Amino acid sequence: MQTAYRAIRVALLGAGSVGANVARLMIENKQELAQRVGAEFEIAGILVRDAHQVRPGVPSELFTTDAEGLILSADIVIELIGGIHPAKEYVELALNSGADVITANKALIAAHGPQLFDLAEQLGAQLYYEAAVAGAIPIIRPLRESLAGDKVNRVMGIVNGTTNFILDRMESTGADFDEALAEATKLGYAEADPTADIEGYDAASKAAILASLAFHSEVPVEKVHREGITSVTALQMETARDAGYAVKLLAICERVDDGLVARVHPTLIPLDHPLAAVRGAYNAVFVEAESAGRLMFYGAGAGGPQTASAILGDLVSAAKRHLAGGPGLADSVHANLEALPVQRIQTRYQITLQVSDEPGVLASIASVFAEHGVSVETVSQSSATTGAALLTVMTHRASEQALEQVVSSLRSKNSVQQISSVIRVEGM
Repeated sequence: MQTAYRAIRVALLGAGSVGANVARLMIENKQELAQRVGAEFEIAGILVRDAHQVRPGVPSELFTTDAEGLILSADIVIELIGGIHPAKEYVELALNSGADVITANKALIAAHGPQLFDLAEQLGAQLYYEAAVAGAIPIIRPLRESLAGDKVNRVMGIVNGTTNFILDRMESTGADFDEALAEATKLGYAEADPTADIEGYDAASKAAILASLAFHSEVPVEKVHREGITSVTALQMETARDAGYAVKLLAICERVDDGLVARVHPTLIPLDHPLAAVRGAYNAVFVEAESAGRLMFYGAGAGGPQTASAILGDLVSAAKRHLAGGPGLADSVHANLEALPVQRIQTRYQITLQVSDEPGVLASIASVFAEHGVSVETVSQSSATTGAALLTVMTHRASEQALEQVVSSLRSKNSVQQISSVIRVEGM
């Protein structure tokens, strides 16, 4: 005898790669999901721009262009259209109607998360967003719940698959940036306009979310220091490899004095660090907590089925809460740590510069570092062109502010022909 289940109406906003996979999996696994939840999911409809466009595996009779009607008819709303507007208005409408909301929209959460969480709390609803960071990797819930009683000191991760693929190809094949980007585009890892990825905007949104969760404080995305990978060169990759490092675009969120710093930039990490082994379009997040120690979360950072997996996890959680009743759980942002500028960090640096190949230059360069209190760990020299040498300087830990002063002074020296690269170094 088949069990009769209560129905929970679910509205899907968006039928792109992720939305289509969510709908397909909900239909294919309908009975199994019902057994896990104790209720049956009923797709109330799927919001699309063109109701006549065919989406394989998704019944066309579910398509609608009536956003308000669909949202107001649902118990749970899954927002997968991306961007800020009209996604924000749709989420607000859903929460105001009493529905729980699930989203994969990192830009929305990074920009308006605190306001939306406040609204959800006032209305007794819940806003879920596991898929907003690192695709299928479960990182939101561990930070939000599992580590909520611990003191997280640092979160460091590869959170953008496109940039990791590009840097990986540059390292493994010797390709330059443009060649690696072209390959990423051809394989579907990069969008036609890859700016959000290669300039670090996507990773910065995710860093804001991770920092807010890890440190229980509001971290606006505009407070995240951001650098992209467009200036990374094949020579830089080769130099890093020879020195025992890999170049990765990292999102780093850490406690600094009485505040926190969130930053995204190309980074050197030792080849024996777990993050150095993350290849292709995969993501990984490395968490350092006071009691739990070092934890690593690794997996597919994007993709329709992979992200759909995270969405369905949130859907099951939302359904169970919906059945049990009671208010939703708000994110904790009561620590009120200040988001500080990147100049407050201390780390190591690798500076590569082309200098005149003549006596006394090395001593002159070393004196600049000493003048600003930056200790030099190693210096290597190789030939550049006739009459020029290439110096690669690795520093001990120093402040970002002191390093900026060093670079400014080096640029003013006649013996320095070019500063080829300045890159931060992180490790265990």
